[in-house]
Amino acid sequence: MENYLTIFVNGEPFNCECSMSLLHILLYLNFNISSVIVEYNDCILDKTELDSIYLKNYDHIEVITVVGGG
Repeated sequence: MENYLTIFVNGEPFNCECSMSLLHILLYLNFNISSVIVEYNDCILDKTELDSIYLKNYDHIEVITVVGGG
């Protein structure tokens, strides 16, 4: 199982391939990239960084969905 790693997305464990970028993981999990804020190991990311970040075992991702309303 060396081609896979375990990360935590919103506190839940998730197994993914090592070759997946953070952007690919978020798309796989059906997040709407245009309406989320992504925190990677306690740092808020700019959306332009998502495709260049490759995760390591036990990294933590928090995805906050922005919802409009009134």
